[in-house]
Amino acid sequence: MLLRLTLVVLICGFCSAQPEMKLQDTPATFNTRVNLVLVPAVVRDRQGRAIGTLQQSDFRLFDNGKPQVITKFSLEKTGVPAVAPEPLGGGSPGSDPVKPSAQPLIPQRFVAYLFDDVHLSIGDLAQARDAADRQFRESPDPGSRFAIYTTSGRTTLDFTGDPEKLHETLLKIQSRPSGMLGEDCPNIDYYIADLLQNKNDPSLINAIIDDTLLCPEFASVVAPTAAAQAALRRQAENLARSIAARTLNLGDADTRLALRVLSEVVRRIAAMPGARSVVLVSPGFLLTDQRREESDIMDRAIRSNVTVNTLDARGLYAIVPGGDASRPQVNSNSNAALRDYQRQSASASSDILAELADATGGTDFHNNNDLREGFRRTSGQPEYYYILGFSPQSLKLDGRFHTLKVALVNSPGTDLQARRGFYAPLRGTDPQEVAKQDIEDALFSRDEVRDIPVDLTMQFFKSGEDSATLSVLARVDVRHLRFRKADGRSQNTLTILSGVFDQNGNYVTGIEKVVDMSLRDQTLESMINSGMTVKTSFDVMSGTYVVRLVVRDNEGQMMGTRNGALEIP
Repeated sequence: MLLRLTLVVLICGFCSAQPEMKLQDTPATFNTRVNLVLVPAVVRDRQGRAIGTLQQSDFRLFDNGKPQVITKFSLEKTGVPAVAPEPLGGGSPGSDPVKPSAQPLIPQRFVAYLFDDVHLSIGDLAQARDAADRQFRESPDPGSRFAIYTTSGRTTLDFTGDPEKLHETLLKIQSRPSGMLGEDCPNIDYYIADLLQNKNDPSLINAIIDDTLLCPEFASVVAPTAAAQAALRRQAENLARSIAARTLNLGDADTRLALRVLSEVVRRIAAMPGARSVVLVSPGFLLTDQRREESDIMDRAIRSNVTVNTLDARGLYAIVPGGDASRPQVNSNSNAALRDYQRQSASASSDILAELADATGGTDFHNNNDLREGFRRTSGQPEYYYILGFSPQSLKLDGRFHTLKVALVNSPGTDLQARRGFYAPLRGTDPQEVAKQDIEDALFSRDEVRDIPVDLTMQFFKSGEDSATLSVLARVDVRHLRFRKADGRSQNTLTILSGVFDQNGNYVTGIEKVVDMSLRDQTLESMINSGMTVKTSFDVMSGTYVVRLVVRDNEGQMMGTRNGALEIP
């Protein structure tokens, strides 16, 4: 009845010079774009438990030290409920729907493990791999799906709940450094190479020259005069800078690779419905001029409700006097200055792990040898976290970095974790892109929004032994829509997006319907009384599916979302 009414409105609308409704079907494709600065924040009590009772008035937000107006505020609870049953049925065309006897089991949590096999040493990677294997085997979770990725790209496993597949994949992960760093003399790491080549640190140069003179090709050389000694030091500096240049190139390539793969993993898991988190298992790595890439990853993760947890696989890290015995060392008498630089290097490499976790509400597990406990802590998300949003005033489109600070009002004894900064865009935002981003974020969420009341009904009809037509019916309560009056008609545009996911949460397909409404008063009154129903059909194979329905209007910029699940035999 409702569907018939909608079709009548469509047909009669086209009888006039100006149609009352236009319906367009388009495949669902998405792009990511930054239009609002979002700042996740986690607040914990003295026992480390996340607090979920704070209000917007409890927070203060600063951009480069200037207070900002918080225009978006939400409390997110990560205990995602199961998909609620929805009316559905199946049979052959023309038959009455038959409600199934049981609701299919749908995974509610997705965790992607990214092992940084390019930066991890053989020993650290082996311990991390064993700890992860024990976690999978001893803590099975039928409601979760796990994926394994590596920065080298040599070993991957898409989302699965099979512990044997996870075990087999973990055994395949090996340390794969991109170069032969550590065998040169002098031994110059990425951090020191950056200081030497890009920042030209004078105190470091002298320490490196002294260290280089202890290498075999210089140790036996006698320089009896000041001129000979100066010439020898110039030769040592040239050798050190040559090694530093090669190290810098290799380090830049490794960092770009790690960030690119991390971005791809975040993009991949963003397509999964439910609670989503990434665990980056790494010793950390240095960022030189790759801060914008890091910021882009944070923005993508935040907008997709993806938590990035980090685990420093080095455990309780300490600088070994004379160097790391596991790496070939020609000179074992590194002076105190170089050891200080090595400590700075270790700290700088781990900064990115803390930054990614803070920016996305995740956990940064570090300085602890209990890696099994580390995998337990980083496998989930905080029970509560807040999303603060603001639109920077008089923001210059110059791409500059802005420091963020979040403070609490009258909340003693709490620990606050929040995003540390963002980069200004290089061009302005497009309202159409903003709307598209809102719809995409809603599609890959599991939360149900009721700003626009919408009912979801699903039906399927078998078209073959292993194939079927899935019909998704969205009934929209038009009474809650805002209309703009123009030329004697009520104007609005409604976007209705239906997305289909498989049992493991993989995005299968989606269709977006755009309904342009220019309604006469009589037509609007009729639709207010009866609602509007829009049908979307998919050709699918037999299996278990999750359906996500998103409805957004243009005038009020309100949204309604629903979840459903069904099994097609």
